[in-house]
Amino acid sequence: MMFKKKNMFIRISKAVVFISVIAITVSSCGITKPYVQPAAPSQDLYRDVVATDTNTIATLSWQEIFTDVPLQNLIETGINNNLDLLSAYSRIQVAQAFYLQSRASLLPSLNLLGNAEHSNSTQFQLGFNSTWEIDIWGKLGSAKRAELANLLQTEAAAKAVQTSLVSTIATYYYQLLALDQQLRITEQTVENWKTTVTTIRALKVAGRVTEAAVVQSEAQQYAAEVTIPDLKQSIREFENALSILMGSSPSTIERGRLENQQITTDLRTGVPAQLLANRPDVQQAELNLRQYFELTNVARASFYPSISITGSAGQYASSLGNLFDSGSSLARIGGGLLQPIFNNRANKTRLEVAEAQQQEALYNFQSTLLNAGQEVSNAISLYTTSLAKRSVRERQIDALEKSVSYSQELLENGFAIYTEVITARQSLLQAELAEVNDRLQQFRSVIDLYRAVGGGWR
Repeated sequence: MMFKKKNMFIRISKAVVFISVIAITVSSCGITKPYVQPAAPSQDLYRDVVATDTNTIATLSWQEIFTDVPLQNLIETGINNNLDLLSAYSRIQVAQAFYLQSRASLLPSLNLLGNAEHSNSTQFQLGFNSTWEIDIWGKLGSAKRAELANLLQTEAAAKAVQTSLVSTIATYYYQLLALDQQLRITEQTVENWKTTVTTIRALKVAGRVTEAAVVQSEAQQYAAEVTIPDLKQSIREFENALSILMGSSPSTIERGRLENQQITTDLRTGVPAQLLANRPDVQQAELNLRQYFELTNVARASFYPSISITGSAGQYASSLGNLFDSGSSLARIGGGLLQPIFNNRANKTRLEVAEAQQQEALYNFQSTLLNAGQEVSNAISLYTTSLAKRSVRERQIDALEKSVSYSQELLENGFAIYTEVITARQSLLQAELAEVNDRLQQFRSVIDLYRAVGGGWR
């Protein structure tokens, strides 16, 4: 009996070796093609920027970019609790499961069999059977690589969600600080207007101005005061929005003051080719292209026959008592070939669709790169614009403060008319509010550039 089993094992081994040799020989025909990563543009992607320095703020952690402690706490809470980001992590788990399944398809299957049949006699069976499809044309390997690309896509997508989350939290935070500052400016302006109204009333009593001057100054006080409820409403809405980003119900947000904020001004963009390594949505688009490339390989290989090895071993007997006797052992091995001949054009359709989807993925990759270049260019330009505006705005505010002071002094001494004071105070308020927006614009440009070059997920 041992001699028979040894001969059977030798025959099985020879069959496996023979089929494997055939598989290796035939697969050299190159039905599937190796993936080649598309080249990323090395120049002209950033407008009016000649980038040669590979140092980039994308490699800095968000803690290095945003040094304000309350903001750091908000970002950390958001990364841990944001529901969109948690959903993205769940999609990674789904993709991991499909990838592990695709890897398992390269291995033989193994099944336990047990049954009893009765016809003219009763037969009992207990054993195993196994099937192994040999990946001659690379179809299973391409399917595995497609699932790997899909898995990496979900990981890149999670990074993209985090990048967007970090930039959005920072943007909302600075917007909140700007609203706080505008509220303080407006409240102080209202107090200043009250002083001016009091002065004009006194001048009216002295007969130096008319009642029209009093009511016009009061109207300007109310015009500033009426904006305060809207500012408070906006502050509340941004607090609520930040709370949602952190995965919590709306609540008060702890924060600093705008005038105390510092943010990096070393805006190194690196070279455009680095977007493929740093920017998650570009990575995702490239991995999407890789997935469809491999699915095209799968579709192409479907035109060719699949070859599989099947084997079974077990015990067969006419009674349960004899099932485990040495003479009841039986083993079989065989090979099978399945060649598609006519399947209602399904394989051709599958290939045409896969090739079209691959081309679409390439266009999407190229579009994503161009969009990334546009966002980097816009952020750099916005930063330059904000600096230019702030320089001029500081001089404007300085001049208007002097104008208000001089006009108020001249009015009190009877050398100016009340409309000059009103005009000066109106202009000063608008300039001060605009200065806050200029500073906010500078912060936003840095945030936008940090996200645009791929920062925030490290």
